[in-house]
Amino acid sequence: MVATPVAESATESAPDSIESLIRRRKPGYSLESAFYTSPDIFQADLDIIFRRHWIYVGVEPDVPEPGDCMVVDIDRASIIIARDDDMGLQAFHNVCRHRGARLVHDEKTTVGNIVCRYHQWTYGLDGSLLFAEHMGPGFDTGCHGLKKVHLRNVAGLIFICLAEDPPADIEDMARALEPYIAPHDIANTKVVQQIDLIEEGNWKLTMENNRECYHCSVNHPELTVPLFAYGFGYSPDEVDDVGREQIARYESLVCDLENRCEAQGMAAREVDHLDDCVTGYRAQRLPIDNHGESQTMNTQVACKKLLGTIADAKLGGLSVWTQPNSWHHFMSDHIVTFSVLPISPEKTLLRTKWLVHKDAVEGIDYDLRNLISVWVATNNQDGELVGYAQAGARSPAYEPGPYSVHTEMLVEKFTNWYIGRMAAHLNQR
Repeated sequence: MVATPVAESATESAPDSIESLIRRRKPGYSLESAFYTSPDIFQADLDIIFRRHWIYVGVEPDVPEPGDCMVVDIDRASIIIARDDDMGLQAFHNVCRHRGARLVHDEKTTVGNIVCRYHQWTYGLDGSLLFAEHMGPGFDTGCHGLKKVHLRNVAGLIFICLAEDPPADIEDMARALEPYIAPHDIANTKVVQQIDLIEEGNWKLTMENNRECYHCSVNHPELTVPLFAYGFGYSPDEVDDVGREQIARYESLVCDLENRCEAQGMAAREVDHLDDCVTGYRAQRLPIDNHGESQTMNTQVACKKLLGTIADAKLGGLSVWTQPNSWHHFMSDHIVTFSVLPISPEKTLLRTKWLVHKDAVEGIDYDLRNLISVWVATNNQDGELVGYAQAGARSPAYEPGPYSVHTEMLVEKFTNWYIGRMAAHLNQR
């Protein structure tokens, strides 16, 4: 007779609390499957990570002129980012203070004032209520302006925070990153392409995939033309003579690039606070192979007009990472920025933008296909890999696997940051 494992089944089906999953997380290993599949953990991610931390959402040239507006959705929150009449940036909840109707319906638009289509309540670009008909003589417009959202412009990168009291260390990040980013002069660029890619995986898998290049040599033939795979780690015991020569060449190029940049007054050396700050970040200028100019298939500049104060095309690529949801590549001729926004436990939006000098003319100064080809291919390849990882996380056979200590250091830092921030907020309850 075969016994029915009633007690065992009940034990297996009992869900673990988020707190217990966090407590037993094993450093150096991937997260348990619930972190990638559980609706409860997904909701906790939205509440603790995306509603309480600084989230990268766009760039200054998304709203270049007074009256320009951009809408960003983070879960149920819809946020208007507007350029006001004094050229300042403002952020508001996209909700009318009358009966709650959505105000701006397009992702990007230009307005004189923000007018609700429902009852025509009218708001200035500073969020103040300017007009509300039929509300009576005692109605105080000053009490019914749009609800503001915290915004910080870091050298042209726009971050917002939905919390009432946002993390103050955004100022530390800004002071550290501005010397790296400022020479590229984001304010005087323009967005020439935006591609939104829906990846079939949890947002953390999208971020983990970005934070390593262990998979690059096999999966990214386009990206590894300009980038050095050895620049993202390697196992010294598994490198042959040819590999050692390549590593020595790469390390020499790093040294030369740092000296070249610093001679021109540009920050280049690695700064890393990915997992020891509330607002985590990292920056480093890395060499580009062959011609050494840009992340293109021929490694030469894709745009003839160089950015900002840059006069030397051979300045490699500045890589910037911020927790929890962005990475960026700055070259002498163009910029590529990436933001990650969760949609559901197993679906994520990856938004990529390409920027060039604001005066560059397509077909004369740059060819759009050449400009975007490396990262279009790479994003599509990565999206497929994230889907594979998500499918594996659903399996009952899944268990956390060990990170490579040589190539997945930044994945571990992302996971450490995530677990640390979740634990910090849960412990406050």
